[in-house]
Amino acid sequence: MNCTICGLPGLDLNRLARKLRDGAKLMVGQGDYDAYVAHVRERHEGAPVMTRDEFFRARENARFGAGGERAFRCC
Repeated sequence: MNCTICGLPGLDLNRLARKLRDGAKLMVGQGDYDAYVAHVRERHEGAPVMTRDEFFRARENARFGAGGERAFRCC
């Protein structure tokens, strides 16, 4: 399949953009909510699933240490 913009074979710009977005989110401490939901439903049957807002806040708290949680530090 050729890219509709540049004509290069096998280049899927939408897929590349999603991969770059997901990588950037992981670098700043924001996980993938859809992957989280799939994991909880598959591995933790009956466990409550956080809403998207709750998930975002939990990732922020883990990153910055809000709410008494220990923050991730690289140094």
